[in-house]
This record gives sequence, structure tokens and C-alpha cells, in this order.
Amino acid sequence: MLGFLGSLAAGTLTAVGAVPVLFGRIPSRATRDLSLGFAAGVMLAASFFSLIIPALDAAEPRFDNGAAPAAIVCIAILLGMAAVALMNEKLPHEHFRTGREGPDAASLRRVWLFIIAITIHNFPEGLAVGVGFGSGGMEGGLPLAIGIGLQNAPEGLAVAVSLMGEGYAKLRAWGIAALTGMVEPIGGLLGAGIITLSEPLLPWGLAFAAGAMLYVISHEIIPETHRSGHQNKATLGLSVGLTLMLFLDVWLG
Repeated sequence: MLGFLGSLAAGTLTAVGAVPVLFGRIPSRATRDLSLGFAAGVMLAASFFSLIIPALDAAEPRFDNGAAPAAIVCIAILLGMAAVALMNEKLPHEHFRTGREGPDAASLRRVWLFIIAITIHNFPEGLAVGVGFGSGGMEGGLPLAIGIGLQNAPEGLAVAVSLMGEGYAKLRAWGIAALTGMVEPIGGLLGAGIITLSEPLLPWGLAFAAGAMLYVISHEIIPETHRSGHQNKATLGLSVGLTLMLFLDVWLG
């Protein structure tokens, strides 16, 4: 329940972040890249400090061989990255700038292509929050939920602004952005359920969620923030997001 509620709260902040479009206050491209850079920094810190390090700590007591925990975590990270890469390749979806990817899906309306794309990106975040709560209760999940929630706000704004650029009305753009965050409770429930039912899967689940998030950071968020020549602002945002998430993890964890 904690995993579900925590990921639900984090996903809801996607809708909160998109609220400015309802009032016509659309930030500049540079500001949006700064915000997305912040989101990348939060996710990067969360991947390592809230997922990978706890995964190593969970694996070490089970093995006398010091190399085994590291091998498990490395394999699980690669599996997580591969899973998102496979979804990115096989599911029909459309990116805001580079256009349609995946199998041909002419029958799907454009809006659903957008929703599938955002689902691919948001599901690992909910999974990470759920695994955090499932493995460590409030201490394990709260820093992740706060960090993911903080990065969801600028992400929701970016989604709504991009949809408005495609001709969607303000209210509809906000509604779609809000709905994209609602996939996170599903991932949260799945992650928390798996970890709660099977403790030996804990290091695998933590590292798998981290790998999924790392793929999203590298493949989607950072390239998007550098595409319009605002890489300095994006890097500043990443630095602030990373250090803020590190502070929250140490303070709350």
C-alpha cells in the first residue's frame, strides 16, 4: 500500500507541474531544458543512492564471494536498461521532435502514440518508488517518492507544452499530461508487491529499476535538453537536481 500511495503521490505531481499551461504561462525553451536537466539529476542520484547502493547492501549478506553481489547488481542494471530499450523498440510511439518510432501503427491516433511514449518513460519511475517502499518501508521509499515527484513536475510541464505545440487545447494538453503520471502507481504496486513477496529478489528488483531509470536519462532526457543549444542550463539543472536528491536521501534515509 505504501508503494502504491507513494508512487501515486509522485505521479500526481506530473499534473501539478503542467498547471501553468492552463493559465497561458508557458516558460521559455531554456527554462524547460533547465527543468528537464533538474529531472535528470534527480533520477541519476536516485538510481545510485536509493537503488544501486541498497541493492549491493541487500546482496552482500547472501554471498561469501565479494564478486557475486557486484555481478548480480550489474546484470540486473543491464536487464533493466534492456527492458526499457525493448519497449522503446517494439511499442509504437512517437517522440516530440524525432517523430514516430517502433512498429507501424497508422490506426493509432497521434495522442495515443504520445501517451505510449510517456508510459515507457514513467513506468520505471513508479517501479523504483514501489521497490523502495517494498524493500525499506518509509525510510527506503520516501526519499525516492519525493525525488521522483520533484522531477515529475517539470516533466509534466514539458509534456503539456509539447502537446500544445502540436495544436492541442490547454485543458486537453493538461489532462493528457496528468494521465501520463497515473502509470506510476501501477509500476509502484508491481515493484512493491514483487519485493514484498520474495525477499531474495530484492537486489535484483532495486538494480533493475535503477537500470530502467538510467536508460531513460541517457536515451531521452539528456539528449532532449541539449538539442536546442541550452546545454549549460541543462547541466546546471542536472547538478542542482543531483545534489538536492543526495541531500534528501541522506537526510530522510
